Amino acid sequence: MPRKRKHCQRAGPPQLAAVTAAGAPVMARAGSRCRIQLARRTRSPDYFPFSFLPVDCQLHVFSFLSEVEKCTAALVCEAWSKLIRTPRLWRVADFMRLGAFQSGMDLVLVSAREFERWKEWVHQYAYHLTSRSASLIVLRASFDLGDQKTKWADFLSRFLDSVHCGELQELELNWTLTHLEPPDFYPPGICSMTRVSLIKMDQISNFQTLLEKFIQRSPKLTRMKLPFDWSAYSVAMLTQFQQLHTLELKYFWSFKGVCPEIMQDLTKALPNLKTLILHVLVPVKDLGISYSLESRSLEYLDVSQSRGLVFCHLDLPSLRVLRIKKTVRGIILNRRTRLALQRRWSCLYSLLRSGTPNLRVFNNQVLLPHWREQTYKELNALLLQSCYCVQHSDTWLL
Repeated sequence: MPRKRKHCQRAGPPQLAAVTAAGAPVMARAGSRCRIQLARRTRSPDYFPFSFLPVDCQLHVFSFLSEVEKCTAALVCEAWSKLIRTPRLWRVADFMRLGAFQSGMDLVLVSAREFERWKEWVHQYAYHLTSRSASLIVLRASFDLGDQKTKWADFLSRFLDSVHCGELQELELNWTLTHLEPPDFYPPGICSMTRVSLIKMDQISNFQTLLEKFIQRSPKLTRMKLPFDWSAYSVAMLTQFQQLHTLELKYFWSFKGVCPEIMQDLTKALPNLKTLILHVLVPVKDLGISYSLESRSLEYLDVSQSRGLVFCHLDLPSLRVLRIKKTVRGIILNRRTRLALQRRWSCLYSLLRSGTPNLRVFNNQVLLPHWREQTYKELNALLLQSCYCVQHSDTWLL
């Protein structure tokens, strides 16, 4: 028997001697597979050949990085450094991404030291973009263009001259305030009405100068969000942006009214406008004035943040969504005066029936298909919240 066992061990190959009972794995074959896989891993490269990709593909990958990540990637090697300097990788200039806007606030008073530190960052950020010949599609900024000390108007003008703005599509510009300001920005005695009026006039003048530059440098703007002075000259310049499809205008000054004809001319002159958001504050001196809106393309209208805005005519055949709210401003009038004013105002329901045939959503509520033929309980509740006519606003406050 020992000889027979010895003969079996000699007869078979060593790897087959590992065969045990039926159904058990063959360890020799498994080991062979492992050796083959290990050899394949050894022969394959342990890195992705990024440099073999076409340049356009490499730039597309880099486009997903943040600005800080791009700067870090530029330190990897000389080839990456050259790629990172490509102008089309720097498409966004966001001067509002630090400070108050991260917390959703428009204005924060900071110490003089913090303000100087932030101002230094602004200039370094602008140099960073201009040194890379940035080709912008988005610009966000908030600077008081009437500030004669810091001269933000000159800073923005020089910045626009130093970068490529021909493809700029989105502009968010608050030109009435600098969101980080030192506490002594308005010294005592400077806030007289005459002084404030002069500051406002400087702001308007610098804003119009900047708007002229955007007309020349950025004719392809499609989205704009900014305070607006509603002067005839500013409206004429705004209508030059014929590709605008989203426009949000905030009121500039509580004492600055809006001419009804100018508002009507603005909406009629923008053939591609789809979304319009208006923050209009009608002064008390203009109480009783009503406005007209006409647009063949407008689909979304939001005037819910406006105060005292009453419509007398609507011609919006493409409008699908409307947001509007009646704001009680606390103006106490006797019944005779109030009724005299309200009789001059048209009922909003009548205006919607005749001027918005495709309206589907009214103050976030989906309208029933027969809303134009007859009102119903939910629609009446919406009209009580939004219409200034006698039928829907029986109060001694306006």
